[in-house]
Amino acid sequence: MSEGRCSWADSSPAMRIYHDREWGVPSHDDRYLFEMVTLEGAQAGLSWATILNRRDGYRRAFANFDPVKVAAFSDRKLDQLRKDPSIIRNRLKIYSTRTNAQAFIKVQSEFGSFAKYLWDWVDGTPVVHRPQTLANLPATTDLSDRISKDLKRRGFTFVGSTIVYATLQSVGVVDDHVTSCPFKRG
Repeated sequence: MSEGRCSWADSSPAMRIYHDREWGVPSHDDRYLFEMVTLEGAQAGLSWATILNRRDGYRRAFANFDPVKVAAFSDRKLDQLRKDPSIIRNRLKIYSTRTNAQAFIKVQSEFGSFAKYLWDWVDGTPVVHRPQTLANLPATTDLSDRISKDLKRRGFTFVGSTIVYATLQSVGVVDDHVTSCPFKRG
């Protein structure tokens, strides 16, 4: 256990690795951003540990999160994925991945990249909060509300404000490491 680390990170070795290497690290990689949009949407109603434990299954099932390939998945392919125990087999979440891939590609076309779209919301600079404890963190913010509304307008699904806020945290648009965490970047 790391002194001062965000407490949720010490729940398992996988969570610790995710926290220490990825969570809150600014990313401008579209494939990774699509992965996190997908995984955070899959998490709805579940724990992050549940999704993290199935991450490799999601990578296999969804063409390593290549949005062009996922956007072309047939209904038959998506229905086959409902039998795959290595992912969450919720029909709406599985079909959402294709819908979101199609919307993701449109955003890429309009902005040049999904990263540009996302980072433009914060003028390219991460929002750094200084929570003393996890209890001080909100589930949503005005920023996540606005992005959620815009993503829905653009055709995305499973992008409510809570899911969007978790995505912003995961890809480093927002730094919500507690102030005592050695991985605090801002």
